[in-house]
Amino acid sequence: VQLQASGGGLVQAGESLRLSCTASASVHTLPVVAWYRQTPGKQRELVASIRHDFGIDYADSVKGRFTFSRDNAKNTLILQMNNLRPDDSAVYYCNARRGNLYFWGQGTQVTVSS
Repeated sequence: VQLQASGGGLVQAGESLRLSCTASASVHTLPVVAWYRQTPGKQRELVASIRHDFGIDYADSVKGRFTFSRDNAKNTLILQMNNLRPDDSAVYYCNARRGNLYFWGQGTQVTVSS
């Protein structure tokens, strides 16, 4: 599965961004899809995930501000990020899992200025 992420950029605190991740496979057939983020010197952090059996989960730090959805017709994963904060600044990666296989997009930079 190939994943292509886009939509990052530089915004001010309180503004919004919409990240997209286009997949080469039908996203509704992937058991798990997710967004992660990573800042220099830190481990990659799970932001949100969609799992067939368990629905949508969000990291506590983004609950109520981020919305993760799938556009099955376009094979696209969408992360709508509202009310952004400086500590949301990171490289964001889309992820898909099928069995023991993990697939990653190339990452897109999000920078939030105060």
